[in-house]
Amino acid sequence: MTNFTNPLNIPVELLSAVYRQARAAFPAECCGWLTGPAGGDGVDDIRPAENAQDADALIPIAGRTSERAYSFKFDDIRALDESFSSVTPARIIYHSHPNGQAYFSETDREVATQPPGWGEGPVFPVQQLVVGINAERVVEAALFGWNDDPGGFVELARYDGAEI
Repeated sequence: MTNFTNPLNIPVELLSAVYRQARAAFPAECCGWLTGPAGGDGVDDIRPAENAQDADALIPIAGRTSERAYSFKFDDIRALDESFSSVTPARIIYHSHPNGQAYFSETDREVATQPPGWGEGPVFPVQQLVVGINAERVVEAALFGWNDDPGGFVELARYDGAEI
């Protein structure tokens, strides 16, 4: 079984970099991942990705635009997957919600979880950071991780927003 319930340490400068990417992408959702030492307790680098939901997404979310969903391009999914065999793998996938709320939506849960029949647990061995942003500011952010006990993602940490 897999548990990702100890929140990874996100340095303020990396959280700010994610917030700036969310602002630049607004009103679309931003996306990418944070990397860090395998087995470590935190992250130390950012790998932004282009939200390909409106263009050439590998697996687009049906019926949604980039203002309500994010999707990675094939090259980004390949880079994400390859990172797991490196000394600094992806540790956190992040995206923003342009409605100002940091929550792990039902769609987020479906996309981040193994399809029925493939096994149980997350698709990737990462935590999930959601940034709530609106037209005025970054409102908040929250970190989620997989917990086997309830069999799903649970909130691990919450972060203040910023005037970005």
